[in-house]
Amino acid sequence: MTGRSVGFTVIELLVVLAAIALLLAVAAPRYVQHLDQARDVALKQNLHQVRDAIDKFYADQARYPAALEELVARRYLRSLPIDPVTQRSDSWVIVPPPATATGAVADIRSGAPGQAHDGSAYAAW
Repeated sequence: MTGRSVGFTVIELLVVLAAIALLLAVAAPRYVQHLDQARDVALKQNLHQVRDAIDKFYADQARYPAALEELVARRYLRSLPIDPVTQRSDSWVIVPPPATATGAVADIRSGAPGQAHDGSAYAAW
C-alpha cells in the first residue's frame, strides 16, 4: 500500500458534471418542444370532439344547444373537455349560430391567448 486513498478527484467529478450538463442542454429544449406539440394536438382533438357533439345535437334536435352544459346534460359529452392551453373548461369561446337558427352554440374556439407551435393563433382553431 502506498497510502493513496481510493476515490475520484475534483477534476474527474467536474468532467462528469460537465458531460451531464451538456446532455441536458441538448435534451431539455426538445422535451419542452414535444410538450408544446402535445398540448396543441390535445386542443385540436378536444375541439373536434365538442364540434362533433354539437353537430350530432343539431342533427337530433334540429336546433343548436343553448349552452355547452346542455351537451353534457343530454349525454352528447360525458364532461366538458378542458382546454389544455388554459387548463380550464370554462375558457371556451362560444360562436353563435346564424340568425336564422335557434340555439346559442354553433361552434367553439379556444380562449387561450397567443399562438400555437405552428404559428397560428389558438383562437383561430
